[in-house]
This record gives sequence, C-alpha cells and structure tokens, in this order.
Amino acid sequence: MNKSRIELLDVVALTIDLPEYNLYRGQVGTVVELLADGAAFEVEFSDRNGRTYESVGLRPEQIMVLHFEPASPDSVPQMMPV
Repeated sequence: MNKSRIELLDVVALTIDLPEYNLYRGQVGTVVELLADGAAFEVEFSDRNGRTYESVGLRPEQIMVLHFEPASPDSVPQMMPV
C-alpha cells in the first residue's frame, strides 16, 4: 500500500492543537468532504456514540492518515540523515 493522498472517508488524526475548536493533537476524525480540489478537507469529529461534536476544514499538513494494515517497506518514508 503506497498511499500518500488524503481521500474521502479516510480516518485521520490531528497533528496540531486547535484550542479554538476544543480539538487537540491526536484526536481522530473522518474526512467527509474534499475542499478546494483536494487542497483542504472537511474533517468530522464524533464521539463514541457517533454524534458529531465538531466539523472543521483542515489543510493536509494539519492531519495524518491512520493506517489499519501493515505498511509495506515501499510506503515507509525514508529518514533524512542529520
């Protein structure tokens, strides 16, 4: 699996804090809409009962896609030497 694009219905986690929305790094949401031709995404955050408590537009650098299957060696980003 070599997926670098964020797509509709991907499960994502915040990589930053958004205290103005009461959302913090690590919170998990679902991409529910592609905005600006994929330059931004509407992400819905729901509780354990499936009730949405926040929906916010986010840029790709503010979220990361969560993977539920083992990654192949080809899909793991290479670390740059320091």
